[in-house]
Amino acid sequence: MSMFKRAATVLIAAGFCSRAFGATETPMLGKPISPADLAPWDLSIGPDGAGLPSGKGSAKEGKQVFADKCSYCHGSEGQGQPADRLVGGQGTLTSDAPVKTVGSYWPYATTLFDFVRRAMPLNEPQTLTSDEVYAVSAYILAANGIIKNSEVMNAKTLPKVKMPNRGNFFIVYPGNLK
Repeated sequence: MSMFKRAATVLIAAGFCSRAFGATETPMLGKPISPADLAPWDLSIGPDGAGLPSGKGSAKEGKQVFADKCSYCHGSEGQGQPADRLVGGQGTLTSDAPVKTVGSYWPYATTLFDFVRRAMPLNEPQTLTSDEVYAVSAYILAANGIIKNSEVMNAKTLPKVKMPNRGNFFIVYPGNLK
C-alpha cells in the first residue's frame, strides 16, 4: 500500500473514531429541572431537626398507618420482605452477619422522618401528612425499643431521640481521607 493510501486510510479511520468517541450528543433523557419544579422535593431535615414541620404522632397511631401504607413492602411488623427490614439487628453490626436496620444502624431519628416524608410509600411518595410521618417514625422507633410506645414525636422531641449507633459515625472531610 502506498504511503498516500496509508495516510488516507488513517485519516478516514480517525474521522470515524472522532465521531464515535467524541460525540457531544447526550442520551436525551429527562429535562433540566427548574427551581419551581425542585422546590416541593427540597425537604431536607438535618440531624438537629431544623426544617421539621409542625405536627405530631404516636407509635399507636403509627401502627395503623404502617399497616395501611408500609406493611406490604416492609412486612407486618417491619421485619422486611420484599423491601428492607426496619426493625431489629441491634448488636449485630460487628458480627459476621450484620443486620442494618433503622434501629441498629441509622444515626439520627430525624433521618427516618426525612426519608419517610420524601420517599415513602414507594408507589406514592410525599402523600403522607406530617402527622402520619411523625406517627410512622414513632412506630418504627418504638418497635426497635428506642422510644416508649407512649412517647409522642414532634419537631421538639424527634431530634432528641438518641439512636443506638449514633456514636459510631464520623464526618469525613477531604483532608482526613489520607
